[in-house]
Order: sequence, then structure tokens, then C-alpha cells
Amino acid sequence: MALSRNRADQIDPASLAALGRIEIVARWVVEGFLTGLHKSPKKGFSVEFAEHRAYQPGDDLRYIDWKVVARADKWLIKQYEEETNLRATIVLDVSKSMVWTGSPQRLTKLAYAELVAAAVSWLLLQQRDGVGLIRFDDAVRTVIPPRGRTAQWRRIVAALDDPGAGAGSDASSAIVQAAALVQRPGLSVIISDLLVDESAMADAIAVMRAVGHDVTVLHIMDPVERDLSLDANEVELVDTEGPSAVHATVSEMREAYRETVELAMSEWRSRLAASGASYMPVFTDQPFGVPLRAAFAARQALP
Repeated sequence: MALSRNRADQIDPASLAALGRIEIVARWVVEGFLTGLHKSPKKGFSVEFAEHRAYQPGDDLRYIDWKVVARADKWLIKQYEEETNLRATIVLDVSKSMVWTGSPQRLTKLAYAELVAAAVSWLLLQQRDGVGLIRFDDAVRTVIPPRGRTAQWRRIVAALDDPGAGAGSDASSAIVQAAALVQRPGLSVIISDLLVDESAMADAIAVMRAVGHDVTVLHIMDPVERDLSLDANEVELVDTEGPSAVHATVSEMREAYRETVELAMSEWRSRLAASGASYMPVFTDQPFGVPLRAAFAARQALP
């Protein structure tokens, strides 16, 4: 019922994710997002007519070639092709720190990030761009080179169903491997909670930029990580990627904590900008249209 009244890219993430499997939800999100683009004065992607294909249930009726239907009684869809096909790689953090949420009413950072990765992949594949996926924790777990074929969607969805295995986050190795996958300048979307080695990651992104790739970093955070908005006052803070733990009184540390988080986000923004990458914090209570717009803007900025 909610999907008939609202665009999926604007619905509460946890509520939307409960309605279907990851591939279904990702398609709903992209469909809603593209609907919003069509309503905008800016028409979205620059495309040219490529060929016809047979109509399939679920196809957008706007792309039916009605002249052919009237003349030959055949239901055919106009397929369009990007004037310049892109190669994109999504680099997804699946480390232990990502498997966390500050509330049972919200998705974990990983579940949210996986849906973002799926939606970005589907959006690019719909435009006949080639899309690949790299998943990492303390090692690179998945490497799917960019392709633009229909089967690529099934490969990406299957990979997103695999669990991570390690506690830590070796983002730099994954980023360097992503740079090597694409032989010509393309787009890389890095999705992580950024609990990583800052210097190593910045150096890896600089390598990626040096070979011509455009880089967008989506910093996935739970709202609790931003402002320490906890119901309890006495808490135990645990390092999810190590053995450390400490007891703390929330009311005594909340203001200092918030200032520290704001400073950390500012430092990430500056460091990544110096490496030539764009940076966007994304919170797990935000609709999926928020990170999708960032990826779309990065895609549109490329020649």
C-alpha cells in the first residue's frame, strides 16, 4: 500500500527493506528515483535510440513504440544507449563494524550499505553502464569486474548475499584493486563506515585518481554514532574490530563526543578532497534516495 502512494526512494529504509528481497527493493528505489528525475526540468541521462526488443511484463509503458504496435501488432520497447558508456566499480566495506545498529528499528550499517550498493548498481546497469563490485573486510572478499550485461545484476546480488569474514577493514587494498579493474577512466563509489586507516585509504584513493577515476565516498553512519542519542546513561563502548571496551556515562561525554565526531567528519572531507575524491556522510535513517542522488551526481559529472 505504501509503495502505491509514495516513491520508494523516499520511504523509511527499514520499513522499505522489510517489504522484499534486496534485488526487489533496489529496483523499487531506482524506479522511484527515476520517476523524480522525469518530473524535474532536467531530464536526466543523455541517451540515443539503440534498438527495439520485445515488451516484457514490468517494462515502462512510456518506452513502447506505439507506431510499431499500430502497424505490425507487435509490442516492442525502444531501448536506449548511453552516448558514452561508463565503467563503474562499487567498493563495499563488509567488516564487523558495519554489522551494527543503534536501534532495532533501524537497519544495520551493512544492510543499509548493501541496499545502496544494489540500487547504485541497478541504476547504472539500466543506463547500460558497466558495473563491478569489490567487497572487503580485513581482506578482499569479492571481485566482480565491471560488465554491462543482464547477467551482471545476478552476480552482484548473489555476492551481496555472502557474509563478510574478517573483523578489520583493509580499504586501501580494495581500492587499489578497484583501480586496476578498469582500464579506462571511470567511476568508483566507496561505501564504508570509514573505521579504517585514514592515511592508507587516502593514499589508495590518490592512486585511483592518478589513473583518471572519479571517486565518491559514502560515509555510512548510524545516527547514534553522530550524536550519542542513547536511552541508557551508563554504557559500555566496545571496539567492534578489536578487543577494547570501556564503561562511560553518556551525559558526561555527549557534548565532547559530538564535537569529536564533527571534527572527524570534517577531517575526512578535507583529506579526501585533497586526494581528489568527493565525500558525503549518509545516515541509516535517511531514505535511499539520499545516497543515490550522490552517486547520480557523480555519474552526471563525468564526460
